[in-house]
Amino acid sequence: MPGSIHDQDLLDRLGAFDPERFDGEVFRATRVGADPTAASTYGGRWAPPANGDVSIAVLYTSLERDGALAEVVSFLADLNPIPGPRPIKVTRLGVSTARTFRLAREPLEGLGVDWANFGVRDYRRTQEIGAALAFLDLDGLIAPSARWACDNLMIFADNHSFNERLETLDEEFVQWRDWASAHKFI
Repeated sequence: MPGSIHDQDLLDRLGAFDPERFDGEVFRATRVGADPTAASTYGGRWAPPANGDVSIAVLYTSLERDGALAEVVSFLADLNPIPGPRPIKVTRLGVSTARTFRLAREPLEGLGVDWANFGVRDYRRTQEIGAALAFLDLDGLIAPSARWACDNLMIFADNHSFNERLETLDEEFVQWRDWASAHKFI
């Protein structure tokens, strides 16, 4: 693709995977007042932060409740000083996606992801993969969590059709420090 900001080899390799449909329940952990269906443009493991011309909005979710908590708790536990006790909202969402890639450990390694450092907050390669998937008009990515033994679903909001499901089913409040202590994050 002439003029593309994406690595052509990466686009070609990702284009060889067959996307799948996803229809199920996922979990999202947020601060108490946050909209659990609002995507982020601040960047993360699967999307570079917005910069002038490029913005990729991603809704980060997990296929397991504890996986969603682990993602937020690991971030809070890395802050200095560590924040005090406060609740986190865990929302169960009903979602569907039409064109989602499922990438397990082996294919991720084949795409240049260093599995030994997957939990480190160096997101360069995974951000390149996520940006390329969004560019290829995929609406989701299922990939291993770096924080919990489960898969996460990332929804590329700009590619997620209004015909697809994204609804809040229920929510609960969890004291993050209690959960973090019980699961050895702090």
